[in-house]
Amino acid sequence: MSQSVGVIGLGLMGKPMAANLLKAGFTVTVFNRSRPAMDELAALGARLADSPAGVGKAADIVITMVPDTPDVEAVLLGPDGATRDAKPGTLFIDMSTISPGAVRRIHEAMTAKGYRMLDAPVSGGDVGAKAGTLSIMVGGTQEDFDRAKPVFEAMGKTLTLCGPAGSGQLVKACNQIVGALVLNAISEGIVFGRAAGVDPEIMIRVLQGGVAATKAMENRGARMAKGDFAPGFKAAHHLKDLRIVLDEAKALGLTTLPTTARVADMLKTLVDEGKGTLDNSSILTMVERAAGAAKAAHS
Repeated sequence: MSQSVGVIGLGLMGKPMAANLLKAGFTVTVFNRSRPAMDELAALGARLADSPAGVGKAADIVITMVPDTPDVEAVLLGPDGATRDAKPGTLFIDMSTISPGAVRRIHEAMTAKGYRMLDAPVSGGDVGAKAGTLSIMVGGTQEDFDRAKPVFEAMGKTLTLCGPAGSGQLVKACNQIVGALVLNAISEGIVFGRAAGVDPEIMIRVLQGGVAATKAMENRGARMAKGDFAPGFKAAHHLKDLRIVLDEAKALGLTTLPTTARVADMLKTLVDEGKGTLDNSSILTMVERAAGAAKAAHS
């Protein structure tokens, strides 16, 4: 591969994404705040940097996959940020989920420094990250999208240029609305079915063969039925995303997104109770509570 790639942020998503870049033959330099994920990737052939600045210096294309807007700003524009020693024309791809307004602000700052930038949030969770089947929604120019396409192809299957800077995040906001509401619907189906004496695993298999079939149920349904909430996408992160959605909706003049707001409230309760590191499908426990469900598989 002619372009070297850097990856900053090696969490549940970033680590398998970097691993897939290595499998595709890219030269990959990585940085993460904690060392174990870096060591795992080093064993696969990754080069290690001691700071985001080190990644920026080493790579032609730099991917960031970090939790929130302040993290993106720090790893790109902070004193040790990736832009400190990066070459002019370096392409930065932020694959985190942050607000569209923040993306546009960061994009302007990056452009003023002589760099290129795409916002490219993803959908598919840790399952899609490991399998290299992510849906990648991109905001930016056609030229930069074309330059990044071989990199995207190593990590995802559905690659879409959605429009100018910030457009990827706007489409991701739509995704997070639907994803949250689907998990809520699956939860209500499980609670109702279990109360009626229906085996939820059987129910899920049946629903997956009909019009109710969803990727979320395919990836999470059986685990939800068993009460397995090991994180694939943390509840706290989905709450952060829905707060972005609701803030953006307000800025657009929408009075409310009623069901999204309700699901956000349930996720907030999970986080407030110290359960934010559970998978977002743990919203099932909040639906059970609201429904007064007497017994669950994980009780």
